[in-house]
Amino acid sequence: MAKTNASPAQNTVANNDVKTDLGITFKNVKTQSVNIGGTDFYYRKLGDNNAGVPVIFLNHLGATMDNCDPRIMDGIASAHQIICFDNRGVGATKGKTPKTIAEMAKDARAFIHALGYEKVDLVGFSMGGFISQEILLQEPQLVRKAVITGTGPAGGEGIKNVTKITYTDILRGLFSFKDAKTYLFFNRNENGKKSAKEFLAHAWALQTPQDLSVIKQPVLVANGDNDRMVQSSNTHELSKRIPNSELIIYKDAGHGGMYQYHEAFVKSALAFLAK
Repeated sequence: MAKTNASPAQNTVANNDVKTDLGITFKNVKTQSVNIGGTDFYYRKLGDNNAGVPVIFLNHLGATMDNCDPRIMDGIASAHQIICFDNRGVGATKGKTPKTIAEMAKDARAFIHALGYEKVDLVGFSMGGFISQEILLQEPQLVRKAVITGTGPAGGEGIKNVTKITYTDILRGLFSFKDAKTYLFFNRNENGKKSAKEFLAHAWALQTPQDLSVIKQPVLVANGDNDRMVQSSNTHELSKRIPNSELIIYKDAGHGGMYQYHEAFVKSALAFLAK
């Protein structure tokens, strides 16, 4: 497969890379941009430039950099450089949003190459997990390890309903004057409500199943045990289909299990990436 290359004429990075200073967190780190084929992709980078393989964080449906949980970002940045960007047509990045996960993966690969990286680790949440799988299939040599959470394989059980559930819960949020994530990411019991409150304070579905057995990289797969957006059974299936995978299921948790158990997730992710 042809590799996405970035020519100097097409891709320019705004702002020089600098080592993160003490006191800089994901909440206050500067936003930078890189031009890819005429479109400025906006991103934030946190952590030591010399901390080895960088970590690319791939976000959920419709999410911007501002939707990242700083507890996750700061935690991973304690040992790695972590980078998150706004997808094309989302947040600060202009342009038309791609219609397929495969196209989003191509954008992500172009972004990674534009920053000059030849090898990265991936952390993908929800739709970001779909994109992570596509990157692993499109350009496996680009990825050292991947952590994917709240996600499932192409064509997985109930994934075709993700958009419907998303918009239904957005409406529920509007009518109840609550952020939709309180319904989408967490169980509606006392434990889930508490976790949601803490978190908020701070065409894939119809695709033919892919052969994930070709993925040879170590992959950490995680989810809550009651994910109503991407049914938790998909997470189990995903782990079975990726040969070199590890599985973590968080009890009494929904789609946002990694946020609900953010301390445990960060600890597990760091240990996995350090192996």
